[in-house]
Amino acid sequence: MFISVKQASEKWKISDRRVRTLCNEGKIHGAIRVGKLWKIPQNAAKPQDGRYKESTVDKKQKTISYTKEQFKKLSNVKGRPIFYFDTTLRDGSQAESVSYSVQDKMKIVKILDEFGVDYIEAGIPSSNPKDAHFFEELKSLKLKHAKICAFGNTSKPGRLGLDKNSRGLLRAETPTVSIVGKASASQTKKVLGISEKENQEMIRETVRYLKKKDKEVIFDAEHFFDGYKESPRFALHALKAAVDGGADVLVLCDTNGGTLPNEIGDMVLAVHAEFPDKQIGIHCHNDIGCAVASSMSAVESGAVHVQGTFLGFGERCGNAALSTVIANLTLKCGYACQGDLQKLRSTCRQIAEISTIRMQHSMPYVGKCAFAHKGGMHIDGMQKLKTAFEHIDPSLVGNERKLLLSEMGGRGAILPYIQKFSPHLTKNSPETIALIDIIKSQEFLGYQYEGAEASLELLVRRHLKQWEPHYRVIMYKLSEDMPAPDGIHMSSAMVKIEVDGQTEMACGMGIGPLHALDNAMREALKTFYPQLACLRMSDYKVRVLETNRDTDATTRVLMETMDEDKSTFVTVGVSTDIVESSFIALMDAFEYKLSKEEGICK
Repeated sequence: MFISVKQASEKWKISDRRVRTLCNEGKIHGAIRVGKLWKIPQNAAKPQDGRYKESTVDKKQKTISYTKEQFKKLSNVKGRPIFYFDTTLRDGSQAESVSYSVQDKMKIVKILDEFGVDYIEAGIPSSNPKDAHFFEELKSLKLKHAKICAFGNTSKPGRLGLDKNSRGLLRAETPTVSIVGKASASQTKKVLGISEKENQEMIRETVRYLKKKDKEVIFDAEHFFDGYKESPRFALHALKAAVDGGADVLVLCDTNGGTLPNEIGDMVLAVHAEFPDKQIGIHCHNDIGCAVASSMSAVESGAVHVQGTFLGFGERCGNAALSTVIANLTLKCGYACQGDLQKLRSTCRQIAEISTIRMQHSMPYVGKCAFAHKGGMHIDGMQKLKTAFEHIDPSLVGNERKLLLSEMGGRGAILPYIQKFSPHLTKNSPETIALIDIIKSQEFLGYQYEGAEASLELLVRRHLKQWEPHYRVIMYKLSEDMPAPDGIHMSSAMVKIEVDGQTEMACGMGIGPLHALDNAMREALKTFYPQLACLRMSDYKVRVLETNRDTDATTRVLMETMDEDKSTFVTVGVSTDIVESSFIALMDAFEYKLSKEEGICK
């Protein structure tokens, strides 16, 4: 954060002229000139007895001067590469419920390398046996583009090469190492319990030791932005220690994730002024929802190295989502990207699956609903002008446009779906008009098809007379012993079905009524359709639609089913009986699977 000359003069109680003179003489840390105006760090040191000490960070460079145009576009050089550093395997693994096996980590490394990420931070070699084994496995892995990076902290000079941390970094045999050191006075004093001089010595000597081992060294200045607000001198001296040791990249970390993007930009610019010949990096956490914006602000102020996790998940509120940053800087700002943007969504989906997390549907660029349109006027506009309500062509990032069906949509919404199955139909065809009425009637009852594409396709095909059910459920019965005598709530179900005029009855047991019905249906159908055995329910959501009613309220069930090839589809059921809602969704899942097998549904 910067202040003007006038604000500085009022703060320090000296004249405007004196402040400008001190800036011209290079005696105010981090001061930069934009055109004819000076910008001064908000926390620049207050004068002592009317005298300022000369900068000890870079005595040769008295002043840094930019034209207004240079200041605004310091790093916006079209085609200039930005280096992307993914830390999913370290920061990402600190997210709640995320845990990777060695095999999981190997898969993610290959996925990130295939996309084109420049650096992959693989973790801390000395932290646990699993990570140590992982680094051993990495030694035999041939990558196309990415560099593997090991992470560690600074060591006391007398312990270098002897302590667990530095020995682990060397055993990992990675071409790049990332070293974290404190850039905050309060953190150094209260957390590490050491002096500023000792902190600088640890940073300098650790970096120097690793450089002598022919490593590319990335220095992560932990708590840099909070530290700069406390004391610009302390934070810059920590960077100077890393530079003296030979660090290749200086990464400024918003460790607490609470710095605003404009503050990030100002402070990165000040660092760029102090170390114009060094690569500056940025590492932002997302505690105030600004990690992506802050990362972009840093790049606009001179950073060329961006760290984050590919999907943004990580400790607390997560990190900058590298997928969003990459797309923004490439498509919006014109920076070069080594990655294949058309693989962006598939890369995210693969990482999400391995990490056993669900991607947010609204995630920029890659989310399921990133290019989804629901309102009738919006859909009509999109059909007339593709850029009406989209900022880019979805295919640029491997995504696709979705026109959601609801009571808010008109014929323009249903038409693309119908034309998939009957291309000759138009907006004014009787079939189109009738389907709109059917869908609106169903949604009045509580159905929602925008998240249940499989049920929607069955509905449309049935109306167009392209599909008929493979079987008919004649009846089903359920029974349950409560309370459970042995603590396990078992249910039993009996079903009677008809297939091509032939009836079949079967019973099934399960943990709960839906499980029992599922088992009974599979048992009855296995003679006719054994391929149903491979289906597995992968997600199940229930919503009560009438909060003003009691236990007889209408419920909607969305059921996600996974096929043997790991592909998924979603079906929906609605009823005042939650078991019946679930059963309707389950029957649609069976029908969709059978129709896919026959090539009817896609």
